[in-house]
Amino acid sequence: MADRVDVRVGLLGYGLAGSAFHAPMVSVTPGLTLAAVVTANPKRADAVLDRYPGVAVVANVEDLLARGDIDLVVVATPNDTHVRFARLALESGADVVVDKPVAPTAREARELQRLADELGRIVTAYQNRRWDTDYLTLRDLLEAGTLGRVRRFESRFEGWRPQATGGWRESGDPALAGGVLYDLGAHLVDQAVQLFGPVASVYAEVDVRRPGVGADDDAFVALRHAGGVLSHLWMSKVAADAGPRMRVLGSDAAFLTYGLDPQEAALRGGGLPSDSGWGRHQDGRTASLVRGDVAEPVHLVPGDYGAFYAAVERAVRTRTSPPVTLEEAAYVLDVIAAARRSAAEGAVVAVTAASR
Repeated sequence: MADRVDVRVGLLGYGLAGSAFHAPMVSVTPGLTLAAVVTANPKRADAVLDRYPGVAVVANVEDLLARGDIDLVVVATPNDTHVRFARLALESGADVVVDKPVAPTAREARELQRLADELGRIVTAYQNRRWDTDYLTLRDLLEAGTLGRVRRFESRFEGWRPQATGGWRESGDPALAGGVLYDLGAHLVDQAVQLFGPVASVYAEVDVRRPGVGADDDAFVALRHAGGVLSHLWMSKVAADAGPRMRVLGSDAAFLTYGLDPQEAALRGGGLPSDSGWGRHQDGRTASLVRGDVAEPVHLVPGDYGAFYAAVERAVRTRTSPPVTLEEAAYVLDVIAAARRSAAEGAVVAVTAASR
């Protein structure tokens, strides 16, 4: 790459993940150039060329890798293709970003990391919710000791979609890694582990609520962290009334916040991090620090999804650790596997690492 100004990026897939999350962020990250997008869908191909004139559109992964000028491949395809495409990209000599969940199982994620190590390549998982406004705000409060000793962390990604859409995420095939436990749970578990450390045991309730849906669309997961904190995580597509986004109970105070980080909605609407007020709620909302009957506002740290790709660019150039390791992603899959066992058995299940 010494003879190139930018790291040249090839994006696999231009559905929601590719079009709303990856392509916009790659396109505005200094040091990265969106060089090519893989899609066989004519409407999506037109959309790529409309928004990113000059970017090559190719029909399949093999054609992308055959170009020989791609330094970084972003895998934003359906979950069951992540491992296969990531392997192909690594074997072609590229570094790789894989959307979450990286793989259906922790074992496959760790095998992917071993392959990257053998080839001297970098592979990372896209855990963008580490740069949500509420997560960043809570992290700062924890580092400052404002809440005292945290006893319980409650976190929710709840939505209202009472009718099935028929997409692959609603399939009950475990190989597809669909359902809310894989989709939303991958974020919620990752945030909990990053904030409060390893998990000793899991209790979970995982259900299918909507007719015509094969994969879970409503789940509750309780984590007992090795350090003593309890994390209660809700993920749902059938919550007609969403609870607090986060409610954190500490010995000195509680932290309370409502509503999703605004970056996803902004990206879906064509926004970019260069827009005024990026990462902030446009209604000026704040979080709350609560002590009994007394509540005081807490200004939210602006969200910053762009930090992920800035860190990826540095890692690729300097050959250093990426912003999210595959071991971290694999551990999240260990916890999800334990949650699936817990729900099936109706019991508390210890977290054990899949074959390393």
